[in-house]
Amino acid sequence: MKILGIGNAIIDVICKVDDGFIEKNNLTKSTMKLFFDEKEFKSLLTNLKIEKTVSGGSVANSIVGLSQLGNKVGFIGKVSDDEFGANYEEGLKKENVEYFYSKKKEELPTGTCLILVTPDSERTMCTFLGTAGKINENDVNSDAIKKSEIIFLEGYLWDEGEPRKAFNQAINNAKRVAMTLSDLFCVDRHKPHFLNLVKNKLDITFANEQEMISLIEAKNFEDVINFSKQLNKLVVVTRGEKGAIAVKGDEVFESNIQKNLKIVDLTGAGDLFAAGFLHGYINKLSTKECLEKGTEMSSRVIQQIGARI
Repeated sequence: MKILGIGNAIIDVICKVDDGFIEKNNLTKSTMKLFFDEKEFKSLLTNLKIEKTVSGGSVANSIVGLSQLGNKVGFIGKVSDDEFGANYEEGLKKENVEYFYSKKKEELPTGTCLILVTPDSERTMCTFLGTAGKINENDVNSDAIKKSEIIFLEGYLWDEGEPRKAFNQAINNAKRVAMTLSDLFCVDRHKPHFLNLVKNKLDITFANEQEMISLIEAKNFEDVINFSKQLNKLVVVTRGEKGAIAVKGDEVFESNIQKNLKIVDLTGAGDLFAAGFLHGYINKLSTKECLEKGTEMSSRVIQQIGARI
């Protein structure tokens, strides 16, 4: 197998809202908020019109993108044996993704992410992890990891306790490890651990500019480039309207954004960028071509609703 993704198995529920809804519910636009109270989470959904429901999760979105580009890929993520869990598994199989998890009845339901899209196309996420956040080392298929060229992890998955053990087991059995830092919230919450992963465990790190600046407490973007050069690994950073860069040893590669796009929804832009880049990487394209493939995939997904092409 080319790439095995390990991440939060979460059903995406996409709704359009106005800015007033974001303010009224004390949410911070363009970030992800975790909900620990199922009732509080469900109350948010009341009176909202659902545009679309998709089996999601950051790394799962990337893995589906890689499958659509013709790569042999798989995914590990914890769901419960409930309606959303069945939908989740079916959704991945339809996309030719091998699903390495046998669902069973869990105490918590399958995880759900409410994606609120405002008129400016920004997305604000409210996530109830459910059983996805209870992944443990017994849920991680070591044989599947050993047979994969690369494993791809998400920062959203990393947490103290059982998820951390699952994470470490995956890394210890992998040939090569790529990871996305996922969200500024994740970086701020787990900074020392993420810094250790980036420096010592990861072969490829995906992040956006804000996440990297926060991670190393940089004064400016030049600090990010200098830090990345010292690692002598591959660091890929998306910069919004400034495009994206990849730092590989002393070399810095750049790619511009595509112009004149009709942006509808930014959901999945980073996930599909990672899919495009990793597609180039495992098919031995140049680093510059990998960046361009990432840009092409993210440009396609933001011109539609949802994180799937």
